Amino acid sequence: MSQVTELGYVGFGISDPGKWKEYATGVIGAEWHEAGDVAYLRLDLWHHRIALHKDASDDLLYVGWRVSDEPALQAMAERLRAGGIACTAGTPAEAASRRVLGLLKLESPGGIPTEIFYGPEVHAHRPFHPGRPLFGRFRTGDALGLGHIVLREDGGAESFYHLLGLRGTVQYKVQLPGGLVATPLFMHCNERQHSLAFGLGPMPKRCHHLMLEYTHMPDMGMASEIARQRHVRFSMAIGTHANDGALSFYTESPSGWQVELGWGVQPPSTHVEYYTEDVWGHGVGANLDEAGYGIGPDTRSR
Repeated sequence: MSQVTELGYVGFGISDPGKWKEYATGVIGAEWHEAGDVAYLRLDLWHHRIALHKDASDDLLYVGWRVSDEPALQAMAERLRAGGIACTAGTPAEAASRRVLGLLKLESPGGIPTEIFYGPEVHAHRPFHPGRPLFGRFRTGDALGLGHIVLREDGGAESFYHLLGLRGTVQYKVQLPGGLVATPLFMHCNERQHSLAFGLGPMPKRCHHLMLEYTHMPDMGMASEIARQRHVRFSMAIGTHANDGALSFYTESPSGWQVELGWGVQPPSTHVEYYTEDVWGHGVGANLDEAGYGIGPDTRSR
């Protein structure tokens, strides 16, 4: 059965390339290079994992999911059409712009432009050169993908992503104001605990956050300190998630959606379970100062 194997790339519209270059290289540590109106963020030997298009939307433009080869792409097209999902083959020019050999274009139930591709351009001849010194690298190897993304989706999204080959379940029951309970769905397609999540409630943008993982914990810690020194606004302070075990923190990107930088993500569990809160930290407000900068672990009583 054809299925996607990793979250391969994402594309965003950005209104301020200058601020993004400072943030992407100086805080995250990504390698930056430009071609016309597009800036590419490199996290490993791929030509890029993140494309930043000069665009006033400051929002997600597309998500790219990888399959193994051209027969798998054709099998995916047949599977989607049999499932009632319209898709079209990308033109050679569109494939070249994504730096892949071939792709399908479709749309998720939430209106997310979605691409299924094979054959990314890999620059094995050009070592990855981080935007700031790193002790390690970004954890993308073994087809884990670039990280995970949390999207604004509508009803029917679970069935849609099942057709793509992702699988998963509810992993949190989170109390919301007014007695409501959020039950986000987390889905995986490889040994990354999840590559996709949705169901967090209303969102102003298509993307709630994009998570990138470091291979070495000090790189995550240094990113937190650099963000603090540069007065980048924290949306969630450092802490440990219950579902994937990640030690991470969240800051607002120059486009307003969030970036989670983390370390220590565990593989998917073979048994279903759910949580009502994280292990520690990740507070929103209680452990942030008035400007929104992280000042330590959440000290609220539990």
